[in-house]
Amino acid sequence: MDSSVTAKATDAELANSIRALAMDAVEAAKSGHPGMPMGMAEIAVALWKRHLRHNPANPAWPDRDRFILSNGHGSMLLYSLLHLTGYDLPIGELSRFRQLGSKTPGHPERGCAPGVETTTGPLGQGISNAVGMALAERLLAAQFNRPGHPIVDHYTYAFMGDGCMMEGISHESCSLAGTLGLGKLIAVYDDNGISIDSDKGEIKQWFTDDVRKRFESYGWHVIGPLDGHDVEALDRALKRAKREKSRPTLILARTTIAKGAPTKANTGAAHGAALGAQEVAATRQAIGWPYPAFEIPQHVYDGWDAREAGKRAEKNWRRRFAAYEKAFPAEAAEFKRRMAGELPDGFAATAERLVAEFNQKAETVATRRASQLALDALVPALPELIGGSADLTGSNLTMAKSSKVIGRGGGGNYVFYGVREFGMCAVMNGLALHGGFIPYGGTFLVFSDYARNAIRLASLMGAHVVYVFTHDSIGLGEDGPTHQPIEHAASLRLMPNLDVWRPADTVETAVAWWAAVQRKNGPTALLLTRQNVPFCKRADFAGIERGGYVLADAPAARATIVATGSEVAIAVEAQKLLAADGMPVRVVSMPSTSVFDRQDADYRNAVLGTLPKVAVEAGVSDYWRKYVGLEGAVVGIDRYGESAPAADLFKHFGFTPAKVAEAVRSIVK
Repeated sequence: MDSSVTAKATDAELANSIRALAMDAVEAAKSGHPGMPMGMAEIAVALWKRHLRHNPANPAWPDRDRFILSNGHGSMLLYSLLHLTGYDLPIGELSRFRQLGSKTPGHPERGCAPGVETTTGPLGQGISNAVGMALAERLLAAQFNRPGHPIVDHYTYAFMGDGCMMEGISHESCSLAGTLGLGKLIAVYDDNGISIDSDKGEIKQWFTDDVRKRFESYGWHVIGPLDGHDVEALDRALKRAKREKSRPTLILARTTIAKGAPTKANTGAAHGAALGAQEVAATRQAIGWPYPAFEIPQHVYDGWDAREAGKRAEKNWRRRFAAYEKAFPAEAAEFKRRMAGELPDGFAATAERLVAEFNQKAETVATRRASQLALDALVPALPELIGGSADLTGSNLTMAKSSKVIGRGGGGNYVFYGVREFGMCAVMNGLALHGGFIPYGGTFLVFSDYARNAIRLASLMGAHVVYVFTHDSIGLGEDGPTHQPIEHAASLRLMPNLDVWRPADTVETAVAWWAAVQRKNGPTALLLTRQNVPFCKRADFAGIERGGYVLADAPAARATIVATGSEVAIAVEAQKLLAADGMPVRVVSMPSTSVFDRQDADYRNAVLGTLPKVAVEAGVSDYWRKYVGLEGAVVGIDRYGESAPAADLFKHFGFTPAKVAEAVRSIVK
């Protein structure tokens, strides 16, 4: 009888199967990062074999533990684990690592391989997503659990490396996690002492932080340092971490990068390059792995197989949920709706009433205030909305009347993120990806630069998040050039899958919020004014949701003025000046170029027409050439601003009805 079939796999064999798959896949691709998977193999055995509760047959099971590989360059660790434990990720996909169309791209990407919870490329964002997921778990538990019915009860685990520690975003998010006391967040730090720079790659040349003291100062529970290759020690550490209820836990694990490789272990050469055929062969011999590339013996597969355990775990949860549903039918229905990402029945009517109310009141207010008024109606009607601001709540006006601040215990629906724009947006991604929430967060538009990479990943993943970016132009006034966004609206519009709205008044703001809430396949940015803007009279609302529409037409129009945000009112006044001179023009309001560009050609042509065009926006002018052409004109600003009252700045930079009218005359023959 073949002993390989009947033998029980040892922990060493389980770990070595990861090492083999990692070095084989990287070798086949001739690129990748074999060192981290080989170094963290025992850590993976301790967590995935003894603690992680998951079901390979149903990666979307709501009460599964979440696992985040923050040091995502070591993606072969995750792909190996998914394959070995029974997810629908066949060995052929591992052999096609980093190849076109494979489910195993160079860094984990949500939506490619089943079981990948989030896209972790830029370092530090994975652990920040994990903070959001742990926060989501706690808030859902507070909202839905009842005595004897814990339907939300899972952990969030994250692996992180030296790069995650060095990136500033880990300071932002981990500091917040400690302040909020997220006790069911457990991170393991792969402390291998090796990075890329220099021949040896020893990070002590550029990273000498006392990580223990740093995380203890955040309010974390810190375990170790311990031997990251001792499965039993790691198991004990994970058990201790799970007993800690009031603080997140960081386990410090000392490891050897590319452990098992005879000449490249513990060197920078193993971090981001294939080991080479000779080293791979020598490693096989050194670790006692006699099997060919991409071959795993059956007893090792059996040792890793998590399908039966996962099936039992989910079945037990579904039994508990059935009892919960019987005792609390309304709450159970709401939980299922939330986790499915469906809006409540009748919510569309709420949005329609809001738009009608704003139209009836016809108020002249800042669009940031219009946004707050919209939130006063939306937050009570949509319990999955979870808001926040990066220490600018009173300026962003992101807190609704029914908002409740989240503290160290219990629930709530509003986060004081502190001055952590990047961390805020990455945590929001985690909240959205966990399920059950639509997060929104505010800061000044100019500070979207700090958060940009988290916004990009939200766009890449199609995460349902909303950014409230206020103080959207030189109209913020006296704070001056450092706070006045010039290029920001245009640069955000260039980001694929990010919908950008710059509404002109209360009604457009309400429609923008409705569009953001009902959009499920990507993030939305709302660009809002500090200064008051007048209400715009319009025939109907139908065109607003299409991103651009004719706000004010004129018979026999000779030109079209296209404007956004606070400049729409200027365009309407310019229309009046030109009409008095016998030159009728059309005014188009385009609150969202992103949405407008997705409309069919007939609609876009009907709105813009073939007339000469002038675009008006208090931002860089080049972006608008796609609409007005080289023969058209743009009233924009292609330099940084000044410190002065808003009215003075608009006049100084030519954002006046007279200047817009002059631009129209310059292109009409």
